[in-house]
Amino acid sequence: MRGFLDRLYIIKRNLRQETPEMWRDIALKNGQARIVREGKVEYMGSVMWKVGNMEQRERVVFHVVERTILSNGQQLLLPELEVATYWTSLPVSPEELIHLQRDHGTSEQFHSELKTDLDLERLPSGKFKVNDLVFHFGALAYNLLRIVGQMSLHHPDSPLKRKAHTQRRRIRTVLQNVITIASRLVRHARQVKLRLGAHSPWYATFKDLYLAFS
Repeated sequence: MRGFLDRLYIIKRNLRQETPEMWRDIALKNGQARIVREGKVEYMGSVMWKVGNMEQRERVVFHVVERTILSNGQQLLLPELEVATYWTSLPVSPEELIHLQRDHGTSEQFHSELKTDLDLERLPSGKFKVNDLVFHFGALAYNLLRIVGQMSLHHPDSPLKRKAHTQRRRIRTVLQNVITIASRLVRHARQVKLRLGAHSPWYATFKDLYLAFS
C-alpha cells in the first residue's frame, strides 16, 4: 500500500458508511461554494483523510452539490445532495482535479478502440513477453492510424464532411475508408503501382496521405 501511495493517482472513493450529509458539513467548513443557479450550490475542496489503519493521512478532494430547486423550477422539501470524493496525490487544485477525473471518459474511448477495432481485447499467447510484443505492435499501429485519421479529418476533399464538433475519427472509420480501400497492385516496366478506381471518393485523400508518409 505504501509503495502505491508514493505514485501519482486519482481514485474515486466509495462512500461506504459516510453519508452525504456528513460531506456537506465538511464542505461547508473546508470547501469553496459556488452558486450555479438559484437553488443549486456546489462545493469543492480537499481534506487530509486517514487511510485504513495507517498513521499517515492522504489527500481527499470532494465535490458536493446541493439542490433545493430543480432545473424546471420545482422546489424540494428536502435538499438533494450529490457527493463525489477522490483519493489523490496530484498537487493540483480541486477544480482542476475534478476536471481531469471527468475527462477520463476520453481515455476509456481510446482503450475501447484498442480492444475492439484492433482486436486486442484477448492477447494470443499464454506467455507474457509474447503478449507484450503483440501489444507494442498494436500500440504502434494504433498511433499510426490515429495520425492518418487526424490528417484525413482536415483534408478538403475528404468524402466524410467534418462536423463542427468533430475532433477525431474512430480507428474503425479509418480502417474502413482509407486502409481497406479498393485498389489493384500493378507491375509494369519494373515498377509496382497501386491503382485505384477512377471514381474512388477517397482517391485524393489517399494520394495526399501516401505522399505525406512516403
